[in-house]
Amino acid sequence: MKTGVIAAGAAAGVIAIVGGTWAWTVMQGGELADCVQGQVAGGDLGGPFTLVSETGETVTDEDVVTEPTLLYFGYTFCPDVCPLDSARNAQALDLLQEQGIDAKAAFVTVDPARDTVEVVDRYTENFHEDMIGLTGSPEQVKEAADAYRVYYQAQEAEDDYYLVDHTAFTYLVMPEEGFVTFFRRDATPEAVAESTQCVVETLN
Repeated sequence: MKTGVIAAGAAAGVIAIVGGTWAWTVMQGGELADCVQGQVAGGDLGGPFTLVSETGETVTDEDVVTEPTLLYFGYTFCPDVCPLDSARNAQALDLLQEQGIDAKAAFVTVDPARDTVEVVDRYTENFHEDMIGLTGSPEQVKEAADAYRVYYQAQEAEDDYYLVDHTAFTYLVMPEEGFVTFFRRDATPEAVAESTQCVVETLN
């Protein structure tokens, strides 16, 4: 696979989770459904994790998600998809800031062997000052990926120039509520920002 991304099959899994947790939206009075066009879920996706930040500090999900957060799993050697998605998320942050909404993005590597603290730091710095890079041990990365049902698998190679197949969704995570919704690759910066703004204003 040229781009090293698997999205279609994983989409079905995420959608199934969303459908199974529609009751969560109903209990919220249906308010968030207007913000996310039915792509709402509750506690069945997301969860606690421990990773290493771009500063070298060990952090938990509570340390990372201190404000509305666009959480993305990818890798810095990704040739096209990850940079495009990261740029989209960075643009969404700018649009939210224009509306007076503080938010951040978090880039979690699925390639910890190559993506060291220094590497993820340089990578996220190129996109936005409010994007944090996260890495960790293979076990820590797997824990975080499993919490968000993220599939990833490094392709076989004889050198360090390998691709990593992975799902490519951006997850909106809130400090108190946890995972709220996800955005597919075709979501525009405007759509991501609009949905996030609606969620923030509804929950506040």
